[in-house]
Amino acid sequence: MLKVGVVGATGYAGEEVIKILINHKDVKIAELQAVIDKEEPISSIFPGFKGKIDLVCKKPDPDGMARNVDLVFLGLPHKVSMELAPVFLKAGKAVIDLSADYRLQPDVYKVWYGVEHKDKDNLPKAVYGLPELYHDAIKSAKLIANPGCYPTSVILGIAPMLKEKAISTDYIIADSKSGATGAGRKPDLALAFSEVNENLKAYKVNEHQHKPEITRILSEVAGKAIDVIFTPHLIPMNRGILSTIYLKLNKKLDTKAVVEIYKKFYKGKPFVRISDEGKLPQTKDVVLTNYCDIGLKVTGDTVIVVSCIDNLTKGAAGQAVQNMNIMCGFDETEALK
Repeated sequence: MLKVGVVGATGYAGEEVIKILINHKDVKIAELQAVIDKEEPISSIFPGFKGKIDLVCKKPDPDGMARNVDLVFLGLPHKVSMELAPVFLKAGKAVIDLSADYRLQPDVYKVWYGVEHKDKDNLPKAVYGLPELYHDAIKSAKLIANPGCYPTSVILGIAPMLKEKAISTDYIIADSKSGATGAGRKPDLALAFSEVNENLKAYKVNEHQHKPEITRILSEVAGKAIDVIFTPHLIPMNRGILSTIYLKLNKKLDTKAVVEIYKKFYKGKPFVRISDEGKLPQTKDVVLTNYCDIGLKVTGDTVIVVSCIDNLTKGAAGQAVQNMNIMCGFDETEALK
């Protein structure tokens, strides 16, 4: 039985990790920690856990957790994980980090997050945790950089056409819309109900911190440096992401042919579902699941890709558990279907 710990257990992603793991047949949740006013059972903080898990959520003590677990999920804000991850790695524990701290090279990280990276020794050892692209590397990893929610939907939506070399690499546009939980559980006027409800807004237009993550991974797929025009939007719902992506064909293909390219690319990948020709997914199809649903339409020389995920599952906690399953030799879908 794998003993796991969750740091940041009271955040949206941390809560979601717990929800998934209490149904995992090969895992025991041994430690929960978070920045809290007082230590108390997690079922007091989240009453929905009553009778399912009543473990006390403690204040942060990485050394103490390291003595009691085999693997740690870090559901922490950016800039914090890189201070705690080294403690667990030095103790020989596997780490799955849900923040952005291990997704970018130090110079790029400093530009987009405004601080020097504090764990440059472990950064090169981190494996990007997108199973559909890096499954083999994940199997032998000790440190996983769990992908961001927007990048998961965008990268999965574009990668097959790049791999096929069927699109122009100088014309890629991703328009993404996310529910409010994507910003995390924090006090912020912009996320207040009265600000989000009955409203739709674009923000950080082509300068969102997920942009370099998207371009880095897609450049690896393409085998050359590419750029993606990326515009995120906040929509008045709790969870879910829908990305509409525009790609310019460099060869003559119809919708049926493009659908076949995607089905071939994702064959054997249990959490990517390709819609049949003429059908497009919606967020209701994937909310509360670990699936990424992709629909496609060719119009003229343009491919329109619609990629949907739940930002808290495939975009965060579910993908983190999927990575754990691969790392530990469990069934990849365990506790996720």
